[in-house]
Amino acid sequence: MARKGSGAQDVQAVRRPEVRLPPLRAYDGGGLESDGDYDGLDFTDLDFAGQEGRGARFMDCGLYRCALDETRLGKARFVDCVLDGVRGVGTDLAQASFRDVEVLDARLGGVQLHGSVLERVLVRGGKIDYLNLRKARLKDVVFEGCVLAEADFGEAQLERVEFRDCVLKRADFSAVRMKDVDMRAAAELDIARGVDRLSGAVISPAQLLDLAPAFAAQIGVRVEP
Repeated sequence: MARKGSGAQDVQAVRRPEVRLPPLRAYDGGGLESDGDYDGLDFTDLDFAGQEGRGARFMDCGLYRCALDETRLGKARFVDCVLDGVRGVGTDLAQASFRDVEVLDARLGGVQLHGSVLERVLVRGGKIDYLNLRKARLKDVVFEGCVLAEADFGEAQLERVEFRDCVLKRADFSAVRMKDVDMRAAAELDIARGVDRLSGAVISPAQLLDLAPAFAAQIGVRVEP
């Protein structure tokens, strides 16, 4: 179902993930393994700091209150998973893929998601500082009720992405490509770079006024009293 935009065209609504986890088995396998295969497991209150899980596959898994400080999960795959209350600094998820995933109340800093693929993903609550999504592909992704401080979307592709009740601080949209990106319900929209790349996004009249100085600076207009 499409949502009405501010122009003649509609904004295509995001297709949210529908994660229904089966009964899970408690994980008792110790540390993570590169190219590990994890299916139907419950990871609760585990410390994976500094561990290596590159290329691992997580399917129908729940990760609850796990520590991911400098955990290396590059090229990992998450399918039909819930990550609830995960925390960590410097988590490496470069070129990882997420499909039908809910990320709830995360507390992360400097997480690396460059070159990653996110499809049907909900990020709700929590705070993520210095999120690196450069050259990532996001399709049917919702950021809801969370704080994204200095998120880097440079050269990323965003299609059917919604920012709802979330705070964007000093976001970088340099060279981004957007289609059906709905920013109207964002609680705060602060764009440090890439305001000229908002073609394909919809903003509210109030947001337009807030961004007016950035738009003027982009085209070289001086605004003086």
